[in-house]
This record gives sequence, structure tokens and C-alpha cells, in this order.
Amino acid sequence: MLSGRLALLSFVMLAAVSVPAHAATIRITIDKLTFSPASVSAEVGDTVEWVNKDALAHTATARNGDFDVTLPPSKTVSSVLRKAGTVDYYCRYHPNMRATLTIAP
Repeated sequence: MLSGRLALLSFVMLAAVSVPAHAATIRITIDKLTFSPASVSAEVGDTVEWVNKDALAHTATARNGDFDVTLPPSKTVSSVLRKAGTVDYYCRYHPNMRATLTIAP
């Protein structure tokens, strides 16, 4: 009986280890020519939901080239984070719009 319980416990532990964690959705809003929040943390596999509340088009362009998201006026665009690191990004159309995204592995 003990070996059966031990086998079941081993199976449960293995199943718990192999189940991937649920990815989060991080919302970054553009309103009045500002990214909000200006600094945010996320993990590889998380989804960023870019919400442009302005009547102008914007981009979220990583300075290191990791992403370049075009955001039409009053639209929402989603992208999945694929690479860990700290990424400074800005709007190509309005370079004074800047923010930082820290992505953990």
C-alpha cells in the first residue's frame, strides 16, 4: 500500500512541475502622449496589451530592436514577450514618449 501511495505522490509532484504557469496580461496605456505605467515588470510569455487612448497613432519601439508595435488611434494591440531583459522603448512619432519594460525569464 505504501508503494502505491508513493507512486501516486511521485506522479502528482511530476505533474505539478510540468504544468506551465499561466501567463499574465500586462496593460500599458497611452493617454495624452504618455505611456502608463512608465515602468513595468513582466515575464517571458506574458502578453502586453497596448491601449492607445489618444486620437493620434503611436508606436512602442524597443531601443534594442526587440519589438516595434504600431498603435492606431483609439485601438488596442497585443503582443507576447519572447525575450528577457530590460527594454527601454519609445514612440517613433513622438520620441519624448519613453518608458521601460523589465522582462524576467
